[in-house]
Amino acid sequence: QVHLVESGGGLVQAGGSLRLSCAASGVAFSNYHMGWFRQAPGAERELVSAIRASTGNTYYENSVKGRFTMSRDNAKNTVYLQMNSLKPEDTAVYYCAASSYSGTYYYASTVYDYWGQGTQVTVSS
Repeated sequence: QVHLVESGGGLVQAGGSLRLSCAASGVAFSNYHMGWFRQAPGAERELVSAIRASTGNTYYENSVKGRFTMSRDNAKNTVYLQMNSLKPEDTAVYYCAASSYSGTYYYASTVYDYWGQGTQVTVSS
């Protein structure tokens, strides 16, 4: 059974940084695309970043390009999201997700089928 556990959320001032981590178990981690989603109050869940299983290629939603960096450590079954220059509009619950899909569209939100419980990120102005 797939189990994803996020950590690293918290309260930070605008312009600050946070690093989210997601530890995975119950999966052949290196074969799974991984993603970070977020959901702000009253908004739909959106894919913020994704990393491809085989190549490590990354995808970023436009609003976070140049500020967020996603990485994976297959030896530790962990993915990270380094978030710099945080803005109040980044405030949301951030979710780690895994995809058992074996194709190349790792940046499509619909291919993700396993989810963590979420971690709150709050950016104050």
